[in-house]
Amino acid sequence: MEIKVLGTGCANCRNTIALIEQVAKLKGAQITLDKVEDIQAIMRYGVMATPGVVIDGKVVHAGGIPSREKIEQWFDRQQNTNV
Repeated sequence: MEIKVLGTGCANCRNTIALIEQVAKLKGAQITLDKVEDIQAIMRYGVMATPGVVIDGKVVHAGGIPSREKIEQWFDRQQNTNV
């Protein structure tokens, strides 16, 4: 699972990264987590509010820290498609 967190490095972006890492560890998920801080690269995803989250090339969240429940759902969906 390839995850990108889009943002300029603000506290919300850092908290989003930490939360994703926590949930991934809890779920035992193998992830590649990248930070995208370049404004032009962020805009190419069409994200106008950060932090944004991209999973396997698809924007799944933009603006504010996603809830733990929402992040867990991303991992649950990924696990269900790999079964």
